Amino acid sequence: MNIRQEIKKILGAGEAEIGYCADSRFGDYATNWALKQAKKSGQDPLELAQDLAQKIKTGDIFVKIEAVKPGFINFTLAPEYLHGQIAEILTMGEKYGELDLGQGQKISIDFVSANPTGPVHVGNARGGPMGDVLGNVLKYAGYQVSKEYYVNDAGHQVEVLGHSILGDEEAQYNGEYIENLRQRIKTKDVRSAGEAGVEIILAEIIKPSMVKFGIKFDNWLSEKDLLASGQVDEAMKLLKERGVIYEQDGAWWFKASEFGDEADRVIVKSGGDKTYFGSDIAGHKKRLDGGADKLIDIWGADHHGAVRRLKGALTALGYENKLEIILTQFVRVLKGGEEMKMSKRAGTYISIDDLIDEVGKDATRFFFLTRSPDTHMDFDLDLAKEQSEKNPVYYVQYAHARICAILRKAENKDYSLSEAKRVEGSQKLTHPAELALIKQLIRLPETIEDIAHDYQVHRLPQYALDLVRQFHKFYEECRVLETPSDSEGRGEVDKSTSQARLALCKATKIVLANTLSLMGISAPEKM
Repeated sequence: MNIRQEIKKILGAGEAEIGYCADSRFGDYATNWALKQAKKSGQDPLELAQDLAQKIKTGDIFVKIEAVKPGFINFTLAPEYLHGQIAEILTMGEKYGELDLGQGQKISIDFVSANPTGPVHVGNARGGPMGDVLGNVLKYAGYQVSKEYYVNDAGHQVEVLGHSILGDEEAQYNGEYIENLRQRIKTKDVRSAGEAGVEIILAEIIKPSMVKFGIKFDNWLSEKDLLASGQVDEAMKLLKERGVIYEQDGAWWFKASEFGDEADRVIVKSGGDKTYFGSDIAGHKKRLDGGADKLIDIWGADHHGAVRRLKGALTALGYENKLEIILTQFVRVLKGGEEMKMSKRAGTYISIDDLIDEVGKDATRFFFLTRSPDTHMDFDLDLAKEQSEKNPVYYVQYAHARICAILRKAENKDYSLSEAKRVEGSQKLTHPAELALIKQLIRLPETIEDIAHDYQVHRLPQYALDLVRQFHKFYEECRVLETPSDSEGRGEVDKSTSQARLALCKATKIVLANTLSLMGISAPEKM
């Protein structure tokens, strides 16, 4: 059950904003709906809130609904309702948190899509976990998701790679991989050398790096194939028919300024060569024509200038509001407090393989996911390797392993976890720390819903951290296994209370494992 949707039904206000109470003493959920309605009607907001609160029946879900200054309505969940949620989590297992928001709509997500001219650097890689996890969450929320990698294998950079392999004066790329390519590619033709290099880099460096990173793409879309198949020409023809491109000085220009861009943009150069922009339009058209209802692209912030022109071109082709672009800010890699800038593997930058080799896949993904894409990021290698609660991924994974250890110990003491689904047993859970933990558990579906609406995947690791903190608080204050009073002041625990707390531990394990799975991070049973 979605609590926020239930509150909206109670209020009869589908657009009401429902948030969490900052202080649990005043309730669990809160809405400012009365404040907004008062602005429209001219009524006193507190009186309106009080009137609403008095008319609403608490029902089975809430134990208290009250109005507070200046006009909020607070909702407090009933313990009986919370007890029932443990049984629901245990019954649903790995499906707990799934929603049907998308109702099968198709979303195509393009991310990473680094040039196939060398190892993937950390700047491009930042969008990797973001796109991968966004796809996982949207699928969990009821969408059909396709993960795409656009291969820019036809541009000028292919010739630059060729020069670099040949080692002439126009070479720009260096590093171990260039030396390796030089040994294997014997042609002296620049373009041929570059194309051969692209094939090797894609097959032997980029694709294995993505596997190592835990990312599986559904499609690898080649710019070269788009050009060869005539799909770029087809897109240009449609734009001409719609009167949004024109010829000037031998080149063809898209009227980007009519769609909010600061200037018109070249699609075909005066010499006849097509620009990357033209191929990009065709690539996005192909994804939409393939059945996608919505496109999401994740780009580095250095590509911000291309946003308006691409959205404008798609609008001109009849695909208005079909593309969402998320920009990621830059990444610095720190070691010993100093920025790392060089890589033996890649030459002039830190590659994603360097990072994974140093700290592992799980830490790399978790650290990238913790920050909002619009903020610059410092990736602290020393922290990512630290085995303490200061390291967020270690802290979360250790909690999962700890719960598994508790459950193993219980099995050895002949506790029956099969009894866990009985709601009446859960009624033993009355301690504030127990109820607070259940409240945190049932926020997973709401977190999934939020991410499905705003694409802010950093909500997920934050949820995991909040859940683990609440579990540790519960474990510190409530002894789980049957025992007399202990020296730390935790009272005697009888068999039935212990059974109920074990059910809560098992529910926490399920929700935490589901959260880690969505993030593409392992949930170890031992550490």
